[in-house]
Amino acid sequence: MKEAIRAPIRQAAEAIAGAADLVVVGHVNPDGDALGSSLALALSARRIGMPAVVSFGGGFVVPGMFRFLDLAPLVAPADLPEAPDVMVVFDAASPDRLADLAATAAAARLVVVVDHHASNSGFGDVQVIDPTAGASAQLAYHLIRQLGWPIDRAIGTALLTGIVTDTGRFQYSSTDPDIHRVAADLLEAGVRPEVLGQNLFESVPYGYLQVSSRVLGRSRLEPESRLVWSVAFDADLEAAGVGWEDCDGLIDDLRIAREADVAALLKQVAGGYKVSLRSRGRVDVGSIAAAHGGGGHHNAAGFTASGEPDEVIARVRAAL
Repeated sequence: MKEAIRAPIRQAAEAIAGAADLVVVGHVNPDGDALGSSLALALSARRIGMPAVVSFGGGFVVPGMFRFLDLAPLVAPADLPEAPDVMVVFDAASPDRLADLAATAAAARLVVVVDHHASNSGFGDVQVIDPTAGASAQLAYHLIRQLGWPIDRAIGTALLTGIVTDTGRFQYSSTDPDIHRVAADLLEAGVRPEVLGQNLFESVPYGYLQVSSRVLGRSRLEPESRLVWSVAFDADLEAAGVGWEDCDGLIDDLRIAREADVAALLKQVAGGYKVSLRSRGRVDVGSIAAAHGGGGHHNAAGFTASGEPDEVIARVRAAL
């Protein structure tokens, strides 16, 4: 564990250990890190007899790729207590990332925020924020160890899911020696990496292939900006019979063009587009997203914008 987070981890553990009940939440449309971290803490709490549930705001749809995890603590937002004793928030850089659960957080007696986004300026009563961490799950692991709570195969699987998804299978620059030591401990707890690999990276509905074909087919490379971009429309998904929760991998299909430093995928939403940005490292896409009301990391970020695709891409191009 890094020295800088020892005191915050200790403070968070003390707050959580004294909870009468525990509500754990991630950001809207949770990725592997938000969901894995939340499930791991709640499962570990349940192992020692503490009541704990997990939820997230927005549409409350668990992507199919994560349904191999132990989802026992997961409940719908409507089933959460109105005023939790202690709420732990994972992987959310600001209260608005909780959507309708921001009100639940405001009503909680105490809120612990665990996050690794550089754009997190700090909210809640106790903050464990480390922008150098490869994943919030890395911090969740240290928090559970500080609590002295168990990590078994199901808990370790949730934690390693957060780690491998947010580090790009240990390929991103945020990967450090500590996160490999954490992964080793999780493997010793019984986690089966082949189960993670097959579910996370080798299993999609056939309709995803059709959507990817359309999105890649309309992609555009702009050599002068070293930008590759494309658009995914609602109609693409409807024709293929899949939902947005099945299509998180589209940005990864797009970003591998070697001529581009930055990839941008525009996903159609009500009133405009959700823009996902990826960088090979030279460009800080987090600052671009922040300038447009979004957020994220140096190499992975996003924002929501109105207008036609060409207008939205013009803003990205200008920033580049």
